[in-house]
Amino acid sequence: MIELKELQSNEELEQVWENSQQNPVLLFKHSTTCPISAGAFKQYQSFLEASDENLDGYIVKVIESKDISNQIAAETNVKHESPQIFLIKDKEVLWHTSHSKITAESISRELKNA
Repeated sequence: MIELKELQSNEELEQVWENSQQNPVLLFKHSTTCPISAGAFKQYQSFLEASDENLDGYIVKVIESKDISNQIAAETNVKHESPQIFLIKDKEVLWHTSHSKITAESISRELKNA
C-alpha cells in the first residue's frame, strides 16, 4: 500500500520534483465537487491500496489549492484538467491523462512501461 500525501504548498510541490529522482511519483489533481473526479479518485485510491510498487503518491485538491494546480500546469506545460494524473520520474512527466482514462489498470500499465 502506498501512502497518499496531500500537497498544500508550492514548496511541497518542489519537493515532489526532487523526490521523483529517487522514486517514481504519481500526482493526482482532484476536484472535490466533481463526480467524474470522485470516480477517478476511487480508481487512484484502489491502485495505491493494492500496489506494492516503490513510488510516492500525491493529491492536489484543485479548488482548495488553485495556486499549486496552476503551478503544475506551468511546470509541465500540460493544460489543466480535472481530474488529471501525472507519472513523474527524474523530474520528467512520463505520462499523463485525465477524466475516465484514469483507471487502476491504466496506472499499472503505464508504470510497467516507465
